[in-house]
Amino acid sequence: MVKIYTKVGDHGKTKQVTGRMVPKYDLQIEALGAIDELDSWLGYVISILSPKAQELAPKLNLIQHNLYELQADITVKRHHEITDEKTKQLETEIDAIMAKLPVIKAFILPGGNPSGAALQYARALARKAERLVVELNDKAQPLNEEILEYLNRLSDYLFALARYANLLEGYDEEKSKL
Repeated sequence: MVKIYTKVGDHGKTKQVTGRMVPKYDLQIEALGAIDELDSWLGYVISILSPKAQELAPKLNLIQHNLYELQADITVKRHHEITDEKTKQLETEIDAIMAKLPVIKAFILPGGNPSGAALQYARALARKAERLVVELNDKAQPLNEEILEYLNRLSDYLFALARYANLLEGYDEEKSKL
C-alpha cells in the first residue's frame, strides 16, 4: 500500500519542487492553491453538466489539463506550456460562443441553471487565481507574461461558457437593475 500522507507539512511548512521548505502561506503556494481550487471546481462542473450542456465537458477538461500545465510553468524552471497560442485559442472560442448569445445590454447576475451558475462561480475562482498569480509575479517570482494573459482570458472564457450553458438550458439570464 502506498501512503498518501508524508507528514512534511505537519508544522505549517511545505516543500516546493526545488526542495526548499516554505510556509504554507508562501505566495507561490497560495497561487498554486487557487489554481488547484479552480481546477477542482471545474471537475465538479463537468460532473453536474446537464444533458443539454454535455458539449461543454471536453472544453472544460482541456482547461483542466491546461491548468496543470500552468502550475508546472510556475513551479518548474524551463517548463513553458502556456503559450500565446493557448490564449488565442480561448479568444477564438470566446468569439464563437458570444456570436451565439444575445448581446449584453446590462450586467448579468451570476446564476441560472446549475451548469451556468457553477460556471459563473468558476469564473470568480479564475479571477481569484489570477489575482494571486499577479501578486506572485509582482512581489516574489517574475513569471512569463503568457501565464498572466491566459488567466485573464480564462475568466472571460468561463463567463462566456456560463452564458452559453444557460442558453442551452433555455434559461433567461437575470439582469442587474443598474
